[in-house]
Amino acid sequence: MIKAILFDGDGVVINKPMQFSECFEKDFNVPISEMLLFFKNEFQLCLTGKADLKEVIKPYLSKWNWEKSVDDLLDYWFKSENYIDSRVIDLIEKCHSKNIKCYIHSNQEKYRTDYMKETMGLNKVVDGMFSSAYLGVKKPEQEFWQKIFDEIQPALKEEVLVLDDDEENIISAKKFGFNAESYKDFDKLQEDFKKYIN
Repeated sequence: MIKAILFDGDGVVINKPMQFSECFEKDFNVPISEMLLFFKNEFQLCLTGKADLKEVIKPYLSKWNWEKSVDDLLDYWFKSENYIDSRVIDLIEKCHSKNIKCYIHSNQEKYRTDYMKETMGLNKVVDGMFSSAYLGVKKPEQEFWQKIFDEIQPALKEEVLVLDDDEENIISAKKFGFNAESYKDFDKLQEDFKKYIN
């Protein structure tokens, strides 16, 4: 019997039509290739809380032809990815009606984590949110799941279902002992729910 479900943030609960870098290229004519260096390097440290996004992004503002403040850039960034899937929220509410705890898990830096909780209001929708920036480790590391499991007990591993759109994370979650299903689209998600939840 499933007692807890871990929903991936981006890709399951949040389904954005474009990534921030794609929006930025479209709106400001800055090639995505110009932004990749940042996301492959400094941003990775932000995802585990080892660097502060507001600090490490500063040197890139001029390269990206951004004339406003760092806060203005993050505001643009986070708004460009603010697309909550209401259908998934409805499923979460149904789970709560069956006394199933629902959580969000995400490889996420701290400022967007807080934005997702407060501005997007996800802290009012789920029972908790697990972000790599605050856990200090990313998916698909086994330690990521262990830290979450330590928090959501007394559920047993076999009573936890992970939903994620990255196959590597699905394999990792199963290795840890959780049930896990790959998110492809909402229709498949509904089928997965029928399999695990009455």
